Amino acid sequence: MAKKKLENLTFEESLGELDTIVNNLEQGELSLEESMALFERGLSLSQVSQSKLQAAEQKVKILLEKNGQQQLSTFDLSIEGNALGEHS
Repeated sequence: MAKKKLENLTFEESLGELDTIVNNLEQGELSLEESMALFERGLSLSQVSQSKLQAAEQKVKILLEKNGQQQLSTFDLSIEGNALGEHS
């Protein structure tokens, strides 16, 4: 099966492929060359996914500004984790 070009993948497809790559790399049954190729593809998928997330966040900010809503605030995982009873 031919791999889709990165720019043609949806965000969800990128995450699915990243998950598969991580699982394959964790098994440790690949040659060095195969591992390096998968690692490189994984890095590219990660960068593309991050760009898509940033674009979505920017779009949400613009939509909120258009509607006179408040700005987005940064989500702090340490506060959320403590609220759920988790300890750092």
